[in-house]
Amino acid sequence: MEHSLHTIGAGPSTVRIKLLTKTPSAPGEVVTALARLTLPGSGATPARGNMPAAVADTLREAILDGVLAPGAWLREAEVARELKVSRTPVRDAFRILAAEGLVNINANQGAVVSPMTTDDVIELYVMREVLEGLASRLSARRSAQRCLEEFSVLIPEMKRVGAADEIGKLQRLNFRFHEIVREAAGNRYLDRSLAQIHNAARRFPDPTLGLPGRVKESIEEHVVLADAISRGDSAAAEELAIEHMRHLSELRIQMLLRG
Repeated sequence: MEHSLHTIGAGPSTVRIKLLTKTPSAPGEVVTALARLTLPGSGATPARGNMPAAVADTLREAILDGVLAPGAWLREAEVARELKVSRTPVRDAFRILAAEGLVNINANQGAVVSPMTTDDVIELYVMREVLEGLASRLSARRSAQRCLEEFSVLIPEMKRVGAADEIGKLQRLNFRFHEIVREAAGNRYLDRSLAQIHNAARRFPDPTLGLPGRVKESIEEHVVLADAISRGDSAAAEELAIEHMRHLSELRIQMLLRG
């Protein structure tokens, strides 16, 4: 992972933004990565109208999981060949991903996986702090029992993988925790906004769970938040969610400053 500096403007208005990207993938590396992808489902070909969404889902997961790195060049013909589809749904999928900020479309019938910058980190957590707080308040008010049932399964699993120091699994369970909260909030607009924010957060390199003592601390933060939501204490749930996101943001920024 490289943290390079990108300069915008000149003179007094010059701005230097740290890019959180890997070295752009070579063409051969991109083709190799594409060869590992398959359309979602049990092997059945999606219906024609669903094909762009299926292609977008496949590429999105590859981008979020780091299989397709920031800066990777995606050519329509290559993606179509590897996924065994025509170029039209690939082109439509690029548009879907561009609207989500995951790729930048190039005029030469291709797309580039978008980079991540320090500004992305700061701006995302400003929004996430507010929206996670709202989602926690609404879920405590509307779906406390539903959350209790789901957390009663999820929290023990988080503790188990945390004790085993399985960082990758714990990171996925953390996202599942917040997915439960946003779904339980019962607000479609909030759900869409947070889903996009969660996708962006998955792209950040160097998870904070790797910091000394952070695994135990993170689990404790989720436990107290789960308890407040499950008790239906909407005010406490909102406050705890905001504190959790604010702390996470501070850790991210500290990591960037050290890096």
